[in-house]
Amino acid sequence: MSSRPTAAALAALVLIAVPIAACSTSGGAFSGTSQNRSVMGGNLQSWAPGMMGGTLQSWGPGMMGGYYWLPGDGVPVTTLARARTHADAFARRFGLRVGEVMQFSRNFYAELRTPAGKPATEILVDPADGDTGIEYGPAMMWNTEYGMHQRGAIPARFTPAQAQARARQWLRDRSSDLTVGEAEAYPGYYTLHTLRSGKIDGMLSVNASTGAVWDHTWHGRYIATG
Repeated sequence: MSSRPTAAALAALVLIAVPIAACSTSGGAFSGTSQNRSVMGGNLQSWAPGMMGGTLQSWGPGMMGGYYWLPGDGVPVTTLARARTHADAFARRFGLRVGEVMQFSRNFYAELRTPAGKPATEILVDPADGDTGIEYGPAMMWNTEYGMHQRGAIPARFTPAQAQARARQWLRDRSSDLTVGEAEAYPGYYTLHTLRSGKIDGMLSVNASTGAVWDHTWHGRYIATG
């Protein structure tokens, strides 16, 4: 019997994550490294691609008709160019185009944009076999146009500058020496690079309606951008 969980079980896990993502700390910010530990006793990696079976297939097939997932070709992805090829194939399904592609120690990340250049959503490419899907976390839970809770365009209560300030405060509250870059607006939330000595270290996102902060703990070490 396969060790991978059923699609129904995975859907239940995603639904469990929804109220967790909506919670806030005393500062009104969601912590990607503490509160979400109630999900299967770990952090977001507990129900994310790369865990529970090893690839994006862990949460893709069967969930909403594979809307969030596109299988790879089984060939390891080792370069930004190959990652972009897989991201392009996924983007075409939605009439989108690929913007920035980044390589981390655990996955490849790509931003998808509309034909007009507006940020649309964020995706991950599994380096093991090229499986590609909507990034878990904010892109899955907060994106109001391409995520699980689609509501269309809604007014943002937080401006990009306020989201950036929110992210800075969130890091300061945790005694972090990281700073943040500019806030890029996706439907329903912002994503920002975290910086160490002015160089990319990772990412976090800020909900445009609530100001909740979600740390992208799943990428691993930053390697390159292309």
